[in-house]
Amino acid sequence: MVETIGRQFLEYTGKVQPKLGEKGANGQLLYPYLPSSELVEAVNLAIYLERPLLLKGEPGCGKTLLASAVAYELNLKLEAWYIKSTSRAQDGLYTYDAVGRLRDAQLAASGRLTAEQILRIDDPSSYVRWGPLGRAFQQEKRIVVLIDEIDKADIDFPNDLLLELDQKRFIVEETGQEIQAKVAPMVLITSNDEKDLPDAFLRRCLFHYVEFPRSERLIEIVNSHFPAAPQALLDKAVTRFLQLRQEMGKYKGEAGKKVSTSELIDWFRVLRRYPEDEVLAKLEGKIPYAGVLLKSWDDHIRYLSQNRGRE
Repeated sequence: MVETIGRQFLEYTGKVQPKLGEKGANGQLLYPYLPSSELVEAVNLAIYLERPLLLKGEPGCGKTLLASAVAYELNLKLEAWYIKSTSRAQDGLYTYDAVGRLRDAQLAASGRLTAEQILRIDDPSSYVRWGPLGRAFQQEKRIVVLIDEIDKADIDFPNDLLLELDQKRFIVEETGQEIQAKVAPMVLITSNDEKDLPDAFLRRCLFHYVEFPRSERLIEIVNSHFPAAPQALLDKAVTRFLQLRQEMGKYKGEAGKKVSTSELIDWFRVLRRYPEDEVLAKLEGKIPYAGVLLKSWDDHIRYLSQNRGRE
């Protein structure tokens, strides 16, 4: 599916990947992202309909990284908004530095500001600080906006963004300025399903559940991070990882926290520090360096009790 916006064709394929060792704008290393065909289709539908794409799935399955992958392939700027329990919807649009304006007024009264600085006090727009959506709405070119873990915020948070996400506009109350998006940003929203999201919010989104990768795809993902890894080590590590996930699923159920793709990558990075023969031998016994995978004392106890006698 192809869309033309501002003389620009936008179609995500999931096939354009960063080269080994390539770094992003912030200096962080970039890694390949291998989406399923269903996820690629969901992204392109969201682009076509100009609707936010709501992504759910297990923590660590790659929901957040999709935004970077889409921005990389489509050569678009990325604005990331990492939601906290204290986040307010308006923070994503703008904040107004009323305290700063009062401070400047007091300094002006005491004769400690220049004439140019005093003029700034009379312009309320000088104290507006744009948030990720506020900046995105003012771009000439479409950008990608990530709203990460929306369910960390208060239950009213999604409802407070309905108008802005639907109509792509908002008003700065302190100045009366209306901001209308020049080009609709592509909005990706992630949720760990910790809270139910309001129906009115869901109606305005497209939805996709990011399935946990199967064995073959896991091997591809790990191999994309470590292209020189021995195949025998890769196969064995993924097999033990999936066995552990299966064991955890038996006592945690579908909703419980199990080992994820990001933890597999960290674990494999540790395994590669040691000689292949040594690691292959260890993988026949208890899981080596289990602390990289098992993140709670309860998980450790259960694993040890289930694998007692395995050396």
